[in-house]
Amino acid sequence: MKAQVKTWGNSQGIRIPKEVLQEADFSVDDVLDVQVSEGMITLVKPFRHMTLEERAAEYGGKLNLDGEFDWGEPAGRETW
Repeated sequence: MKAQVKTWGNSQGIRIPKEVLQEADFSVDDVLDVQVSEGMITLVKPFRHMTLEERAAEYGGKLNLDGEFDWGEPAGRETW
């Protein structure tokens, strides 16, 4: 595939087809790391930690943090 660099306001831009964005798992408004090396530009989606709400959504919105948790018998000098 080829893309052409075009003027976009005071900058330049390249349009990326929707299919390419989907294949790369990029979405509109994603913030990407731009790396330049030996005449090549690489766009990388940085790792992002999930929020507590996003993590809870994976478990149906319930974190089950109430009550006590049994860690087993003491294994060292800790005391209960």
